[in-house]
Amino acid sequence: MDRAELTTEQVLKRDIPWETYMSTKLINSTSLQLLRRYDKKPENQRAPLLEDDGPAYVRVFVNILRNISKEETVEYVLALIDDMLTANPKRARLFHDKSLLDEDTYEPFLRLLWKGNWFIQEKSCKILSTIVSVRPKVHNGMALNEESSDSKSKLTTIHDVLKGLVDWLCSQLRNPSHPTRSVPIAVNCLATLLREAPVRSLFVQADGVKLLIPLISPASNQQSIQLLYETCLCIWLLSYFEPAVDYLSTTRVMPRLVDVVKGSTKEKVVRVVVLTFRNLIPKSAFAAQMIDLGLPQIVQSLKAQAWSDEDLLEALNQLEEGLKDNIKRLSSFDKYKQQVLLGHLDWSPMHKDPGFWRENINNFEENDFQVLHVLMTILDTSTDPTALAVACYDLSQFIQYHPGGRLVASDLKAKDRVMKLMNHDNAEVRKNALLSVQRLFLGAKYASFLQA
Repeated sequence: MDRAELTTEQVLKRDIPWETYMSTKLINSTSLQLLRRYDKKPENQRAPLLEDDGPAYVRVFVNILRNISKEETVEYVLALIDDMLTANPKRARLFHDKSLLDEDTYEPFLRLLWKGNWFIQEKSCKILSTIVSVRPKVHNGMALNEESSDSKSKLTTIHDVLKGLVDWLCSQLRNPSHPTRSVPIAVNCLATLLREAPVRSLFVQADGVKLLIPLISPASNQQSIQLLYETCLCIWLLSYFEPAVDYLSTTRVMPRLVDVVKGSTKEKVVRVVVLTFRNLIPKSAFAAQMIDLGLPQIVQSLKAQAWSDEDLLEALNQLEEGLKDNIKRLSSFDKYKQQVLLGHLDWSPMHKDPGFWRENINNFEENDFQVLHVLMTILDTSTDPTALAVACYDLSQFIQYHPGGRLVASDLKAKDRVMKLMNHDNAEVRKNALLSVQRLFLGAKYASFLQA
């Protein structure tokens, strides 16, 4: 059978020759006795054994992984540990028992991440992520097995473990070892590990943040919904770490998150994205993007739905208030830009305010005249007469107030667009299209004279 497709159940059907390993001194008689009691027994018989002698079993399992290299046996012991932790995740604390302080419990799993087949890699990653995440924290952020002493100096440090895990997880996101399971297991483990500040730092240093962004897209089936949820959970955890937030501000994470929250009906997905928005809104770059992407209207729609999660309802209210505060703080040009980018043009006072155009005309040069490009798109595609009339009028104002306005407008082929609108059914559209044409052909001074 292809070892990449092995399951824990299949592996545990094997018979491992423990007596042979004792005769070759790879395990001792105490280990053999413990294994005979435990192996092939149902969970209701294993539970009391682990209750009484859990750390002893951990020592046996770890020593086998360290001393025996036969693939079938390594797979079997990893399956035993995985089965033990799946039945009761609290058993992960057994790996940190004080009786094991002299035992390097992390090293075999860390080594097998890079040296085993897919089954071995996957189980090692899952087990290592679980046991490291429940390690006891003591003073100065150190774990019990990394307190400084000569006798423990050779033990694998927590930093080594976390860095090794992060490097392996990033490698799976970049170049998956398994076509369908690498990415889900990597994201699942990250969703646990990124709760720790040191892991967030290591993940940013490993350039891992960008590997999550492509995974943020609306999901349909249950498997992809879980992957989406855990990816968004990772982004939420990273939103508490300033260097990660700075990196996220340079990506297209916000449009992707907005698409997800618009299209998802899964409450847990919506909740974690809304909580991420709430964390990011104090950053002005994110707040402006949220407003540009129409998040205020989306929040209104979400609030109207029947959610059972009180935390989600509270987060929606906080997000709504945060968006309102940011809209108030936005400059008049920010508000204008928001209108244009959303295609929601109307005759608000700023359009006909000469002061607005004089003070903000240089802002139109941002992002290679982005606002002008969008105005051209509105002229091409909008079916709203008011939006068309306002767009024509704004184009005429740009030509009037910007020193290179006619040249820029000509380069964007504005003339062809507004000429078509001179035959529009709506009189207001025709009037403002004519004004734009006059300014394009005659220049600001003579067009203003004709308008008067």
